Amino acid sequence: MLFNSFEFLLFLPVVFCLYWFVFNRSLRWQNVLILFASYFFYGWWSYQFLGLLVLSTVLDYTYGFWVASPNRKKAKLFLWLSIINNLGILGVFKYYNFFALQFQQGFELLGIHTNPYLLSVALPIGISFYTFHGMSYVFDIYRGHQKPVSNFIDYAVFVSFFPLLVAGPIERANHLLPQVQRPRTFRYLQGVEGCRLILWGMFKKVVIADNLAGIVDELFNNYMHYNAFSLIVGAIAFSFQIYCDFSGYSDIALGTAKLFGFELLSNFRFPYFSRDMAEFWRRWHISLSSWFRDYLYIPLGGSKQGKGKAVRNTFIIFLVSGFWHGASWNFIAWGFIHACCFLPLLLMDRNRKHLTDVVAQYGIFPSAKEIWQMAATFALATFAWIFFRAEGMPHALGYIKQIAVDAAQHPAQFLHLPSGKMAFVYILPLLVMDWYLRRSERSLRLPFGNMSPAFVRVSHAAVYWALLLALVWNLSYSENTFIYFQF
Repeated sequence: MLFNSFEFLLFLPVVFCLYWFVFNRSLRWQNVLILFASYFFYGWWSYQFLGLLVLSTVLDYTYGFWVASPNRKKAKLFLWLSIINNLGILGVFKYYNFFALQFQQGFELLGIHTNPYLLSVALPIGISFYTFHGMSYVFDIYRGHQKPVSNFIDYAVFVSFFPLLVAGPIERANHLLPQVQRPRTFRYLQGVEGCRLILWGMFKKVVIADNLAGIVDELFNNYMHYNAFSLIVGAIAFSFQIYCDFSGYSDIALGTAKLFGFELLSNFRFPYFSRDMAEFWRRWHISLSSWFRDYLYIPLGGSKQGKGKAVRNTFIIFLVSGFWHGASWNFIAWGFIHACCFLPLLLMDRNRKHLTDVVAQYGIFPSAKEIWQMAATFALATFAWIFFRAEGMPHALGYIKQIAVDAAQHPAQFLHLPSGKMAFVYILPLLVMDWYLRRSERSLRLPFGNMSPAFVRVSHAAVYWALLLALVWNLSYSENTFIYFQF
């Protein structure tokens, strides 16, 4: 079921009313309802893989008790069994065909012809997210950060809570499970914040991302017929398409969770206002980057065992992150580019420079230095996005070659408006809105703070109604899936 679908428009209020007005006297039955609704939500999209979700949930729930054993050898054995099971599920459905084809090509270089069996099943939606939920739970039990959950319903809700089931954020057991296990009461302000986040997320997805998608598809699919300036615009448009598509999903997920009394982890904090690539990764897909940091980078030694191992570990997590996104060399290249951009900051001990502050921390406008830093970071990220968007390495390299060759041969083109210029009609208002919200991604407080209360109320209402009307207008002809559903 898509967030931006008519079915979800019916599903959400029905579950909300049952949750708060029918099952509100029993925490147990509220959780049962949430679990049933989550399985219904998932099964609506791909009911044939619902059993795989349940199997993964049952396995990690069971492993949790064995991993908690005081016998460390036994605990470690079942930890590895959990890892093998989760990665095995991912490997079969997401990576088997990739490796089979790579081995086939390798054998053919040796003159050996093979005909490997390839799977023809679709990738189960959300598999990369719910397997990481399960692994983090088992990891935390092994480390002593989490106790096994005795109630299966509670654990199953943690794994399959429908707002985050198919595209995150990737939650941690010690953050979400306590909320599942304690009584919840409806809070009006939390509900209002949730509705605002849903509206803003839907606007970003339907009005901005889906409209940019048409421009991006045309330029990327027919890049040989466009000049360099237009292709640069295409890359910029995709940078904002994927940002609005994925952060829009995250906003809807966070807002929907608020309607049921839950607070999820933040997933985006205005990444295109980052001043270096390290800050970018603290602001982009935060739940995934922090997952790799805590469960891969630090266990490998992090940066505390010398620069050499820190460089090695950095490349490992970025390459694995690229491969997590897709079984293709262009995703690995995307991770490699980010590792190369991150490396100078690591070597100069500047990778932790912007931990808590935001750009223009105490002012309205950024300094000239901050503008340059943001522009350089955005340019690097946009260059890497070309590999992410491309259908494969030849497509990505062809796109970049077309930009370089055409720009060198026809420099005067940059004096004229490019194809795809309509993208900025959607991008510029988003940048203005994000700039005013950059200190808090959840508040959605608009810049009317110094006006009279009546003016503020009217202004907020006008803005929200404008967003809603634009959303309804675009929903009438658009119901596109979210980009991260494919991962």
